Amino acid sequence: MIYILFLLVTMIITLGAQGYINSMYNKTKKISLNRNISGRDVARIILDENGLKNVKVVEVEGTLTDHYDPRNKTVSLSKDIYHNTSVASCSVAAHECGHAIQDKEGYSFLRFRNSIIPIVNLASRAGYFIIMISLLSSLTRLLWLGILMELIILLFQVITLPVEFNASNRALKQLITLNLVTKKEHTSCKKMLTAAALTYVAAVATAVLEILRLVMIANRDRS
Repeated sequence: MIYILFLLVTMIITLGAQGYINSMYNKTKKISLNRNISGRDVARIILDENGLKNVKVVEVEGTLTDHYDPRNKTVSLSKDIYHNTSVASCSVAAHECGHAIQDKEGYSFLRFRNSIIPIVNLASRAGYFIIMISLLSSLTRLLWLGILMELIILLFQVITLPVEFNASNRALKQLITLNLVTKKEHTSCKKMLTAAALTYVAAVATAVLEILRLVMIANRDRS
């Protein structure tokens, strides 16, 4: 029964965080910027003003698929964010530029997170199968190996928190410093970025709950 409870709590946290960011995104994308500039324009202005003219701004498919790639120095913005002149577009574009500024300045948490990505990718792919095999075969030792894989993923998610919060703080500062938004728009931008940050907090919480659930199963099988 307690294992089912853990799963339910995990689902509630995940769906709640996703629902909140979707709600805030849908709300802020309806608020047009006073300066009537697109997400692409916002990104270009912030990058250029911070000596990052070498960083490209490109359009990608999907919704909220926006990201910064330090390998090819590219800020990728989803279609709506790239073209629209809304608070949502401005917020997300500025946030991704925050990552580009982190990269330029050698922000320690970003560098460490990027350095362990290959290990995390391996743990993510292998961990699922190891856990499934161990649960089906009741091999407790193998389950502990799967838990180790989950701990590696959790480490990555924990490190992601300061990276994301710092990028949002940089974004909000740039928006005011460069006079890209009004004070009222800045408040809406902050709400949008806070909602986005909560999805990462939710990811950490669900990862912790999943690890605890697996530890309980491992200890039960050992007793």
